[in-house]
Amino acid sequence: MPDGMIEPTEDEQKQVADVTNDVAEQVQAAPAPIEERVPVQSDRRPPHNGPQLTPRAIAKAEIFVEGDHVVYPTHGVGKVERIATEEIAGHRLELIHITFEENRMTLRVPVSKARTAGLRKLSTRKQFDEALAVLKGKARVKRTMWSRRAQEYEAKINSGDPMSIAEVVRDLHRNAGQPDQSFSERQIYEAAMDRLAAELAALDQIDKPAAITKLIEFLKTV
Repeated sequence: MPDGMIEPTEDEQKQVADVTNDVAEQVQAAPAPIEERVPVQSDRRPPHNGPQLTPRAIAKAEIFVEGDHVVYPTHGVGKVERIATEEIAGHRLELIHITFEENRMTLRVPVSKARTAGLRKLSTRKQFDEALAVLKGKARVKRTMWSRRAQEYEAKINSGDPMSIAEVVRDLHRNAGQPDQSFSERQIYEAAMDRLAAELAALDQIDKPAAITKLIEFLKTV
């Protein structure tokens, strides 16, 4: 389960969290995505004394409809369950309800904020093939402290950009005969592989384990 995610209770399946006072105050100023069981700080940038990370790219304006598979930067691939107008803190907002079945979580994103939140539709086949091409490149490992590199890798994973996620997989992948990954390297590698596989699975209409197998076989040819 990703960092920051709280295990749902036994009675809880797909319950959307009530809007807290803090969220209500944000909505009055500028409506923001309302997440279930996900701390707001998960999307905050690291302190200024950390490595300089590339800001998340703003997605192009897109129209979402019920049934669409979409990608939310910090949670990966989800599905639009419905789009409905609701009243929150005295404001009527058109909200996109996105479900993440694997984590039994629902995210509500105001339509007006979808673009700036980085919500996007799945990559096209051409775009994803370009991400796969990144896997064929030579690993580019910076000579910096692991803690800084790990922070950069996590930022790439949470960018939602398949090209950036593929870079993490490429840099941390180990073929036969190469030194084994450390525990923390393995964790980040698997998180990146999981995100990449989730989008490939949605594109190819296969399950995630099959997509992971497909990516691993592809890496063996590199």
